[in-house]
Amino acid sequence: MSVNKAILVGNVGNDPEVRHLEAGTPVANFSLATSETYKNRDGEKVTQTEWHNIVVWRGLAEVVEKYVRKGQQLFIEGRIRTRSWDDKDGNKRYTTEIVADTMQMLGRKGENTSASDAGMSSNNQSSQESTNSIPANEPEPEDDLPF
Repeated sequence: MSVNKAILVGNVGNDPEVRHLEAGTPVANFSLATSETYKNRDGEKVTQTEWHNIVVWRGLAEVVEKYVRKGQQLFIEGRIRTRSWDDKDGNKRYTTEIVADTMQMLGRKGENTSASDAGMSSNNQSSQESTNSIPANEPEPEDDLPF
């Protein structure tokens, strides 16, 4: 058994680049910055930033095209993939990217959006349905918990 899973929370580094392949399939690419802050031996605060290449396909690429912009904070879940190709001079080149299966836009209320290849992951869909089943103008049902 093996697992290839990447979970990232970071900020979009550039507006996504969206292409449509010959069959019309959309694919979007953008960078995502994750930062770690720590104190070094001298007690100075140090921030280390990693840049990740993100690739999204199909319905999720359409969501990215419409709503994702540079600077937005995103939750990304996907798998790590390394590709290789020969450049114009015949040199072997490599790139490592995260192929996203799930994305959630983070930030202030009203700006949040959640999506995956099928529009929403199954876990998000069931929690979304249970949240949406209570009309906004009715109070939430009370429970019998003593706290």
